[in-house]
Amino acid sequence: MGERELIGDVAGAPLGRDFFDRPSDVVAPDLLGRVVVHGSVAVRLSEVEAYGGPGQDPASHTYRGRTPRNSVMFGPPGHLYVYFTYGMHFCANLVCMPAGSASAVLLRAGEVIAGVHTARIRRMPHADGPDLEGLVRRVPDRDLARGPARLTVALGLVRDHNGTDCCSGGPIRAHEGRPVPSSQIRTGPRTGVSTGAETPWRFWIDGDPTVSPYRAHVPRRRGRAMS
Repeated sequence: MGERELIGDVAGAPLGRDFFDRPSDVVAPDLLGRVVVHGSVAVRLSEVEAYGGPGQDPASHTYRGRTPRNSVMFGPPGHLYVYFTYGMHFCANLVCMPAGSASAVLLRAGEVIAGVHTARIRRMPHADGPDLEGLVRRVPDRDLARGPARLTVALGLVRDHNGTDCCSGGPIRAHEGRPVPSSQIRTGPRTGVSTGAETPWRFWIDGDPTVSPYRAHVPRRRGRAMS
């Protein structure tokens, strides 16, 4: 049995493009319990955030229009939008709605359900030597993909994956997984956004240990001028 068959056993069938051809705030809660696969690693999503289109959502990268950085969000649904943030992290989104609509869902957290050892090694990139296995095991299971940066690292996603079609049967795919009943889904303000914070477009599975802690936006303080 090949790798894809093994992944299929835990992730189910791939999602079609029509799944993503809907408003991001509709797709987002429906992504909970779904599975994102890259190679041998599979992550079952437990927390996501929706972002709207140009001129509609001030928290979205597309609010002020198209740029080289956000151009993938203006493309067809089901593609991966990967961006670099805070000078140190990559974050991954799945594009929603028809081309030109420019909305997406940020993948915030999940449970690694396949390829756990690979995900652990990715989370400890500087570990080496005879203590490697001991260091790798120190990362708790719930923390492997708990938060958008950790999730992206666990899946091995980098800038080169920006624009990847996740509905075409390629190396990065979104699978049906096990949808979560609406009674288990909670919603609230998005994490760390400075504008549009009142929009309750963060969705998560109630009680799931892999959901990341909520953090409101804290304005950065400029250093005091030297006298």
